[in-house]
Amino acid sequence: MTRSVLLLAHTGRASIAEAARRAVRRLQEAGIEVRVLRDEAKDIGLTGVRVCDVDAGSAAEAELVLVLGGDGTILRAAEMARDAGVPLLGVNLGRVGFLAAAESQDLDVTLEHVLAKQYVVEERLTVDVTVRLNGEVLGTDWALNEASVEKAARERMLELVVEVDGRPLSRWGCDGVVAATPTGSTAYAFSAGGPVVWPTLEALLVVPISAHALFARPLVVAPSSVVAFEVLDSGAEAVLACDGRRTLPLPHRSRVEVRRGATPVLLARTGVQPFTDTLVQKFDLPVEGWRGRREGPA
Repeated sequence: MTRSVLLLAHTGRASIAEAARRAVRRLQEAGIEVRVLRDEAKDIGLTGVRVCDVDAGSAAEAELVLVLGGDGTILRAAEMARDAGVPLLGVNLGRVGFLAAAESQDLDVTLEHVLAKQYVVEERLTVDVTVRLNGEVLGTDWALNEASVEKAARERMLELVVEVDGRPLSRWGCDGVVAATPTGSTAYAFSAGGPVVWPTLEALLVVPISAHALFARPLVVAPSSVVAFEVLDSGAEAVLACDGRRTLPLPHRSRVEVRRGATPVLLARTGVQPFTDTLVQKFDLPVEGWRGRREGPA
């Protein structure tokens, strides 16, 4: 059976387009079918590839989704890979790239790992989101990093009641709130002052944005918990954003329910690097003077 890889790339930079052409050549030389989205194939100048449209079936029956770009490109790829149950492997050609398994200088080595099937796949927790108004469902969505509720206009503050497991917790006057996964703890939730959570931990994060309230600290709740936010008439109307990519207007009295996602995202990695090392590398943290654990009796 012919192996197949779906390649996604951020086509706005010449260096990424060249990296994509190099990756396609290497995969095809090894007899692997390469799929590329129709618009990306045209932008990159690829020929001899199987072009496909952006839909739920684009990743179907592929062995892997190989992503060249930053976290935004990987989040776009996750929309196609998740429902197909296909793992995605990111090579960071953007800036921070927390979701990527490798850096740009490691592209050739990463391709060799793919050819040899030398990668491991891990499940990443997602969140499912349901929006209701007067009991009727306005919409549903999901997120790998976070679902955020933010004010729709700058002039007024958002007024929310926060609920955990069916019980009201607090009322916040705020710019918004972020409900994040451990994977998303280093994204929007981190910028809003939330804690960094190791991605192997199962939990949900609730991080208020510029909240004016006596009790407005970030929360870490059980993965089985259901978190809800109700948009009050006394504040601004709001908007829901899932992974910063998909939005839904939230009129007054909307209720946003966030729970553990029924379907995880599969991330492939070619090596095992401690998350501590990832934090040090991505944030350029100072570790000078560390001597490590001394050997011998404690």
